[in-house]
Amino acid sequence: MDHEADHEAGHAARRHALVALLKERQEVGEPVAAAMLAVPRHLFLPDMDPEEAYRDEAIVTKRDDEGRPISSSSQPAIMAAMLDQLGVAPGHRVLEIGAGTGYNAALLAHLVVPGGHVVSVDIDDDVVAGARRHLSAAGTSSPVEVVCADGAAGWPERAPYDRMIATVGVWDLAPAWLEQLKDDGRLVVPLDLRGMQVSVAMERSGGHWVSRSVVPCGFMRMRGPFAGPEVTLVLSRDPDLVLALPEPREIGDVLTALDAASTDIATKVDMSSPAMGTGLSLWLALHEPRWCVLSGKLGRGYGVTAGIVEGDGIALLAAERTLVARGHGAGGARLAAELAGHIGAWDQAGRPEAEDLRIEAYEAPTPTPGPGPRTGPDAGAVIGKRHTKLVLSFP
Repeated sequence: MDHEADHEAGHAARRHALVALLKERQEVGEPVAAAMLAVPRHLFLPDMDPEEAYRDEAIVTKRDDEGRPISSSSQPAIMAAMLDQLGVAPGHRVLEIGAGTGYNAALLAHLVVPGGHVVSVDIDDDVVAGARRHLSAAGTSSPVEVVCADGAAGWPERAPYDRMIATVGVWDLAPAWLEQLKDDGRLVVPLDLRGMQVSVAMERSGGHWVSRSVVPCGFMRMRGPFAGPEVTLVLSRDPDLVLALPEPREIGDVLTALDAASTDIATKVDMSSPAMGTGLSLWLALHEPRWCVLSGKLGRGYGVTAGIVEGDGIALLAAERTLVARGHGAGGARLAAELAGHIGAWDQAGRPEAEDLRIEAYEAPTPTPGPGPRTGPDAGAVIGKRHTKLVLSFP
């Protein structure tokens, strides 16, 4: 018995250490902190060492036949941020899209008691079965209902909901979600903005939807009929080299271009801002139809970086003492100059970050044709989706 008590004390200490670490790095509301202290994450990752389970890391729990991750336990830091965005209160009825291990549903269950209810929907029956087992083992199954269904359809049996949250990357706002949410409800989703993801909290305002907060994030994409048009091209497997595009389009021999000598254009933008990874990439996504993300284990000086790809040429962001636009292949020098221009424009705009972005969503009766964002002097960037039109601007 003493041995079991020692184990429980060790798990509690790890939870306290994790929450303390999160509070050092970001603001964490007291209700969310209390939920994370109360819910034992290791019970939702039974095949892992408990010490590993309490690290601030995302943990892949399922892969497809080709080895691509399709389900995970999200990084605790982004889970805490999104739960704070959601603003759950006791008595709320909450719909979660993407069950994962069931850990996030357990946190939601802690936040809605007494009197609340949580429905967690997942497209995979084995994921649903695992989440149910974990919730039962943690003793939090009573206010949570885990169902197997396509999350794009929501779960009308328990509608309307006070809050909705997606723990999977979504390309568009599903009409069913908007229909099943109360008029004064709030929706939090990892929303795709031409290949970039942000967790956006949205509420109704004057017949459309307006963001209340925006946080950078990264989630596995939604699968099934509601999946987006993004494309992942494996350029090389040894070493791993992957090019991501926001939509299908023709490109040339990028792998050969990357092996060619580069043309570097240095800018005067220093590396003091941490926004390079999110703010500048988001700026490119909203202003550059040819933008891309290159990632992999490289001997070329890149890890994960954004850039412009066109034909047999590519230009990528690199960091030395200042930001550098590095062009490769045919037309690489021209693309590097254009990329340097984007860096300068982002700098002159005050280096806006994802948190500065304002997003408005309007119902779109017909899809907006053509790849890439449209821009206007008043509207900012406009992205047409299947069901909505997004208007984005930096104040």
